[in-house]
Amino acid sequence: MSVFDYKKALASIPHKPGIYQYYDAEGVLIYIGKAKDLRNRVGSYFNQDKAQHNGKTRVLISKIRSIQFTIVDTEIDAWLLENSLIKKHQPRYNILLKDDKTFPWIIIKKEPFSRIYWTRKVIKDGSSYFGPYASLAMMHTILTLIKETYPLRNCNLLLTPENILAQKFKVCLEYQIGNCKGPCQNYQSLADYEQSISEIKDILNGKISAVIKNVKQTIAEAVAELKFEIAHQYQKKLEILEKYQSKSTVVSNTISNVDVVSISSDEKFAFVNYLKVMNGSIIQTQTLEIRKKLDETDEELLALALTDFRSRFNSTSKEIILPFEIPFLDSELKFTVPQLGEKKKLLELSQKNVLFFKREKLNQYEKLNPDLKTDRILTQMQKDLRLTQLPKHIECFDNSNFQGAYPVSSIVVFKDAKPSKKDYRHFNVKTVEGPNDFATMQEAVFRRYSRLLEEKQPLPQLIVIDGGKGQLSSAISSLKKLNIEKKVTIIGIAKRLEEIFYPGDSFPLYLDKKSETLKIIQQLRDEAHRFGITFHRKKRDQGTLKTELEEITGIGKTTAEKLLTAFKSVKKIKDAPESDLAKYLNKKQLLSLQNYFHKKSV
Repeated sequence: MSVFDYKKALASIPHKPGIYQYYDAEGVLIYIGKAKDLRNRVGSYFNQDKAQHNGKTRVLISKIRSIQFTIVDTEIDAWLLENSLIKKHQPRYNILLKDDKTFPWIIIKKEPFSRIYWTRKVIKDGSSYFGPYASLAMMHTILTLIKETYPLRNCNLLLTPENILAQKFKVCLEYQIGNCKGPCQNYQSLADYEQSISEIKDILNGKISAVIKNVKQTIAEAVAELKFEIAHQYQKKLEILEKYQSKSTVVSNTISNVDVVSISSDEKFAFVNYLKVMNGSIIQTQTLEIRKKLDETDEELLALALTDFRSRFNSTSKEIILPFEIPFLDSELKFTVPQLGEKKKLLELSQKNVLFFKREKLNQYEKLNPDLKTDRILTQMQKDLRLTQLPKHIECFDNSNFQGAYPVSSIVVFKDAKPSKKDYRHFNVKTVEGPNDFATMQEAVFRRYSRLLEEKQPLPQLIVIDGGKGQLSSAISSLKKLNIEKKVTIIGIAKRLEEIFYPGDSFPLYLDKKSETLKIIQQLRDEAHRFGITFHRKKRDQGTLKTELEEITGIGKTTAEKLLTAFKSVKKIKDAPESDLAKYLNKKQLLSLQNYFHKKSV
């Protein structure tokens, strides 16, 4: 493979704004980027220490064999050019701007006596398109409002002035029931029809307040002229418009012509929501899905998506509301990061939408590919618990005893965030006398990992200790004896406040109560407790039964254990036939057993 001479390539690149394109050995375009200073930006890929780049960027750099660039006048031009080229060529290492579906639009057809209907195809035929709408329900609500408020034709007739004058058409049922004013027979003038179309455009652009003002003025004039029937018709129209305005206005109608954007991302995906607001009404909304390629920052992704939205919807807004500053230079645009008030409410609404869309999308992907959910949970756990590696193998310890008697320890194992029950283990405590929880934990941890080391089994990435600082310190002492305290991460969880303790840290970590990381840790702790309690009760019950049998003359501990192993309970021993008991007892022991149960039943 030939070595790319990046120094020679850099020498020809100017210190000017523009876009750069990377090509591989086969001449395939693999990446497009933009820069305020082309030479500095391209040079940053090669001049930095490789360790400063993430894995995907290092792979990209290794494949570069030639560089092309285009100079533009401003950084804004670079943004727009980069956006259009990415969508056209879709290079392998650029993020993918993906529409989930073709959204519906409302069209006002360019023709005499324009028809209004909805479509999913935008054609450059001079017609006016409004949208896209996030849901059909929202779009149909607006179309219903228009139909109830303005009598318009819905036929496909070619209503040219010549055809109307030639009386080629007759009014239909729609005219008879009042849904159309009959322009086909010149019962309605083109000027009157266009006035309705103008008002409808204002409604679709969010300028409903101006329409309401004109309707109120018309009502007042009709009343003054004693035209009460006309006033009544316009009063019904006013009620519909005001009802629609109350549903569509989400903030003060003093906020006019602004764009709102917000973002939510994880390791692989980002989702950007866009709202178009006119006079307090949201007239456009869409959420864009972005698949990350080179670990781009939220600032970079938001700027790229904003460029795409404004280009797609031909936005003329001079103010953009967003959650943080972005590297987007344009002296004509005002960027607002609101802290209070109506603009803050708009941003929160956008953020609520993007979080919902993200949750629904990820749920769909995870249902189709369960490994995605596992990777996401493990990655989040690694981030929340500050781990150096993914916790694919987790073990949790718990102790159980009854007033110091019958002490046991249990360990449960989770692999890929799910219980691995075949790996669960119990420990009968051997070296501890009396109720000493710390010493019991110390013994269990030492025995567990000395066994794994002896058998050359892999160690877990995370150990969870059910308990606070005391139990955690006891467990760490065992790890130190085995010289593995730096090979695994160990934490303790205290039950009262769900505090997470780390070795040597006096301040606990508090996780969000709704976080999946805490839920996994709680599941581990609860499972270890359940598993340990089950074993402890069984051992305690067997101990109680053995004590009872040992009270019988001639029956010692060994014989009692043999009887319980064979018959499982004292009741079954009592009811067992003499021939079965004779397999384990001599005649003297059998007679003592029978006398014992006879006395108990008397």
